[in-house]
Amino acid sequence: MQDNRFDYIVIGAGSAGCVLADRLTQNGRYSVLIVEAGGSDRRFWIKVPIGYGRTFFDERVNWRYETEPDTGLGGRRNYWPRGKVVGGSSSINAMCYVRGMPGDFDDWQALGNPGWSWRDVKPYFERSECMIQSDGRRIGEGPLSVSDVRRDCHPINQQFFRAAQELGLPCSDDFNGAQPEGVGHYRITARDGLRCSAADAFLRPALRRANLRLHTGAHATRVLFEGTRASGIEYFHRGRLRQASAHREVILSGGAINSPQLLQLSGVGPAPLLRKHGIAVIAEMPAVGHNLQDHLGIDYFYRSRVPTLNDELHPWWGKLWAGCKYIALRSGPLSLSVNQFGGFVRSRPGMDRPDMQLYMNPITYTTTCDKNKRPLLNPDAFSGFVTSFQPCRPSSRGHLEIATNDPLQNPRIHANYMSASRDIDDVVAGGRLLRKLARTASLQSIIEAPLGADLETMNDDQIVEDFRQRASTVFHPVGTCRMGCDPRTAVVDNHLRVYGVQGLRVVDASIFPTLTSGNTNAPTIMVAQKAAVEILHSAEH
Repeated sequence: MQDNRFDYIVIGAGSAGCVLADRLTQNGRYSVLIVEAGGSDRRFWIKVPIGYGRTFFDERVNWRYETEPDTGLGGRRNYWPRGKVVGGSSSINAMCYVRGMPGDFDDWQALGNPGWSWRDVKPYFERSECMIQSDGRRIGEGPLSVSDVRRDCHPINQQFFRAAQELGLPCSDDFNGAQPEGVGHYRITARDGLRCSAADAFLRPALRRANLRLHTGAHATRVLFEGTRASGIEYFHRGRLRQASAHREVILSGGAINSPQLLQLSGVGPAPLLRKHGIAVIAEMPAVGHNLQDHLGIDYFYRSRVPTLNDELHPWWGKLWAGCKYIALRSGPLSLSVNQFGGFVRSRPGMDRPDMQLYMNPITYTTTCDKNKRPLLNPDAFSGFVTSFQPCRPSSRGHLEIATNDPLQNPRIHANYMSASRDIDDVVAGGRLLRKLARTASLQSIIEAPLGADLETMNDDQIVEDFRQRASTVFHPVGTCRMGCDPRTAVVDNHLRVYGVQGLRVVDASIFPTLTSGNTNAPTIMVAQKAAVEILHSAEH
C-alpha cells in the first residue's frame, strides 16, 4: 500500500465498517483504508458489558447528538448517543442481538429491492454468528459471539415471564430462531463475560493483514470527485488536512447521521440545501437525509417488594462483590446487559405480526455526575425494576440536514416523532398492554408502588401525553440514505450504489428502507456482509 492510494476507502469503523474491512481484505488482493473519527475501543467500561451506563454520556467515545426541538415530544430535544470509537455503536450499545422479524425483510423486497427478502438475507446473518448456548454449545462458525446468558439473569425476570403467560402471550426460546415472536431472554453480543463488538469480531483479526490500514482520530470532511466519479476522500488526521485516493470505490459506513451528512458536504444531496451553504452540486439527490426513522420507547418504574439488581450494585460492598465475581469468573451482573428479558408481541387483535417490543430490566437508575462532571447512570438505593415498550414499525418520518458547510459541526436532526396518527394508536396500545401486565398476579406480587407515571390512573389521552413528555429514542436511527428503485425517493440502489455518481456506495443502517422490528445492530452487520459480496463481485467482473 502507498501512503495515500488504496483500492477501497471505508469511512467509519462501526458495525458495518468493521465487517467490510474484514471481508474486503480477506483474499489479499485489495488494499483498504478505514478511517474512524473516534479513538481506540480499548477501554475498561467498553469491554465490561454493564459499562453501558458509563459510556452513555461519555464524549470521548460518543457523538452525543441532540435532535431539534420536536413538536411530537412537546417541544423537547431528544438525546441521541452514537458510537464515536472503533466499533462504533456496537462498542457502547446494550448488546441485544436481534435479527428482526422475517417480514421486515420481505417488506424491503416488496418496496422494490430485489435480493433483500428474508430468504435472501438469512444466510448473511448466519455468516457472522457464533451462537453460544446457555450450556456452552456453539452453533455457527462466525466470528461474532452471540451468547445466551439466561443462567446469569436476575430471578425477578421469572415474574415478568409468568405475567406474560397470564396474559396468554407466546413464548420464544430465541428471538433469532424459528419462533421469534413471544417473550423470552435477550441474547447479547458477548464472549466469556466481555463485550464482543464488531471491532472485536471483525476488525481486530483483520488488522493483522498487511493490506488493511486503520486511521483513528480521522474525521472525514468530504468525498472527492473526478467529474461524477468518487476518487477519494479528504479528512482531518493528527492536526492536518489529508487526502487519500480510492482506485475502486469509496464506501460510506458512518451510520444514519454521518453518512448523509458527508454526502451533503460532498455535493450529493438536495440542491437548494447545498447551494444555501455554498457547496457545489455534484449530483442532485433530494432523498439524502430524508426518510429518517427511529424507535421511540418509554419506561415505567416500580419500587419492588423483592430484591433487584439495585440491591446488588448500589451499596459499596455490593459493587465490590460483583467486581470480585466478575474478575474471578467473568460472570455475575457485570457480565450482562441491562436488557435481560422482553420480547416481540402483538399488542391487540388484528395484527398480522408482532407490533410491540417489550423490555423488563431488574434495575432502576438515577443520573449523577463523576468528578469531571460527566453524567453517569447509577443504580438507585432501593429495590426497583422497569417495564418498557417500543412500537416496532413507526410510520413517522423525519430528516437531517447540514447546518453549515463546516464538516465539524453537527447536522440538524429533525426526528418528527409522533407525526403519524398510526404511531399515536400504537402508543395507546403499548400503554394498555403494560397496564395489563402490571395488573397480573405475578407482577402485583412484587410491585410495592409505581414511581412517577402510573399507568393504572391514566386514560388513553394521558398515556399519549405522558409518552410525549417522557419518551426517548431507543437508539435505532435508520433510513437517511434509503435503498430503493427510484432515485427521486431513494439514495442507493439494491446493490447500495449511490445514484447519480460512480464509485460510491453506502453500507450501514442508513440504507434501511424501513426500520426493522427490533434492535438494529444485527441487521446492520448483515447489510455489510451482503454488501461485501456485491463489492467483491463487482471488482472481479
